[in-house]
Amino acid sequence: MHIPGLVKFGGAVVALVIVSGCGSTPRQAEDDMTVAPSAATLNATYVGRTLFVNGSPVAAARLNPLPRYAELVPDKSNSKSYEYIFNNYDTYAGIFDYPKSVQQIGTINGAGGQGCTNVLYGYGKKIVWNVGRTSGLISEYRVPNKLIKTLSLNYTYTSSCAMNTSGDIAVGVLVGNPLGNAYGPGGQVVIFKKAAGSGTVYNTPLTKEYFDGYDPNGNLFADGFTGSGETFRLVELPKGSSAFVTIKTTNSPEFPGSVQWDGTYLTVFDQYPSETYQYTVSGTTATLKNTIQFRGASDCAQTWIVKGLLYCGDAGNSAGYVFKYPDGGSPVATFTGNFDVPMGVTAAKK
Repeated sequence: MHIPGLVKFGGAVVALVIVSGCGSTPRQAEDDMTVAPSAATLNATYVGRTLFVNGSPVAAARLNPLPRYAELVPDKSNSKSYEYIFNNYDTYAGIFDYPKSVQQIGTINGAGGQGCTNVLYGYGKKIVWNVGRTSGLISEYRVPNKLIKTLSLNYTYTSSCAMNTSGDIAVGVLVGNPLGNAYGPGGQVVIFKKAAGSGTVYNTPLTKEYFDGYDPNGNLFADGFTGSGETFRLVELPKGSSAFVTIKTTNSPEFPGSVQWDGTYLTVFDQYPSETYQYTVSGTTATLKNTIQFRGASDCAQTWIVKGLLYCGDAGNSAGYVFKYPDGGSPVATFTGNFDVPMGVTAAKK
């Protein structure tokens, strides 16, 4: 398999150093609406197919040597939403108000990793969740940046979040290291009923969980790797069930990406070829219906679908992009601001 930008030597650890364009650190105020600069040096290593950035496992596939910045002319209409680009764990999230502007307008310091909202797809209802704090906390914000709730769980490296129509939140675990302990097998999913309480842990067939998403019937899907060879797998927790089952896909995705309902299909983003696969699911089989290709991004770690658009947090280029959906193709807009290995993206109404 050819992976642009990476050097592979079997299962050995491969290290590279990436220098960004800015040199200071984010300000510490939680409600700071200024633009936070990115970190000076990023140390990336690979253990098998899993990427570690500054010693932390992340749900991205690859990084490029230098970030890329570009700006396209945005729509001048009034924005009715906020978009959030979540950077590396415990760093910050950039806040945007596309299509009014592509320029970063604010910051949530301490955030990072992935995000989700209180809708299956589209713009959330004034609420944003973030699961990227290695303290074992997940956080709920009222837009644009007011912290209103935190939930705790006994895992350091959470990788994903999704909400169903009943308000339950499902949080995926990339590696299964309880707080303060060494790395261990991951793949767990913790579900908080009504986004409250201590959460219930569900084991999955995955050894590393990357992304998850609900369908409108309340079935929870997740993707990640399984086994020592780190093979892609899609799994499902059917509504009302206590056990995940493996879902066979009629194509062969290469690297786990976002799992999200798009209003018609269950979608899985493949980070290596930058493609979204649209599936219909019957029993334990996901049948591929359409493949949508996206050009110009290096590695969309998390994508978020709204009506007519797909947002991309590009870990490879340290950037954020807007694509037409389901058209695909090249970006129609590129966010400008400060990025530090973007891992996640989501959007919510004002």
